[in-house]
Amino acid sequence: MLSIAIGLFAMAATIWHPAAAQTKKHVNKMERKILFVVTSHDQKGKTGEPTGYYLAEVSHPWEVLHQAGYEIDFVSPKGGKAPVDGFNLEDPVNKKFWDDPIYREKTAHTMKPGEVDPSKYAAIFYAGGHGAMWDLADDTTLADIAGKIYEAGGIVSAVCHGPAGLVNIRLSDGKYLVAGKKINAFTNEEETAVKLNDVVPFLLEDKLIARGAIFEKSGLWQKHVVTDQRVITGQNPASAQGVGEAILTALQQKDK
Repeated sequence: MLSIAIGLFAMAATIWHPAAAQTKKHVNKMERKILFVVTSHDQKGKTGEPTGYYLAEVSHPWEVLHQAGYEIDFVSPKGGKAPVDGFNLEDPVNKKFWDDPIYREKTAHTMKPGEVDPSKYAAIFYAGGHGAMWDLADDTTLADIAGKIYEAGGIVSAVCHGPAGLVNIRLSDGKYLVAGKKINAFTNEEETAVKLNDVVPFLLEDKLIARGAIFEKSGLWQKHVVTDQRVITGQNPASAQGVGEAILTALQQKDK
């Protein structure tokens, strides 16, 4: 009987030891994933000019979140290799991302929306690049994924033209996700400055306002990041790192 009691005590000590509990908590946190959405569209309307996802708008949030221990998966409307724009490897963060064999492989073989299990992700992030204007807004499967992540307590985020993916997300009560929330994105003035205001299928600022968003913005090319009710948005490429930092802050607050 004494040997049995000692055995049970040892088992209980193993199960309830604080260090073991901390290790389990750490492992669970490290296993949490973030889903990055990138465009499949590779041309700016009928201009013949190439586009895609903007590299720095993926690499800068990626660096913040990857360094914090989060695994990142990639999805695009068509799946497979995602077209890339803003390919500047003089940016050391871009180069770090591009030279990472695991993530280079992930952007070369993005998932299709139908292959995504929303329950695996603590957050979803829509990267910008002009291509997003042609294929993210009308992808109903991606919108459904984002809505499920949000309603499960997760974070929805986007930068620059990435908020095109937010304009048609509806929650289970039928309301638009952005309605009544502070949101920002690539502004009308910035679209005019790059002379694509008559090329894009819609003006993102106008569309978000039409969906009920409380649109915030700063001057041309200025960093601007806003967080409202677990929705995080950034205005332009200069805001990409700030969006990554805001996502990380929100995730850490949830963990607490």
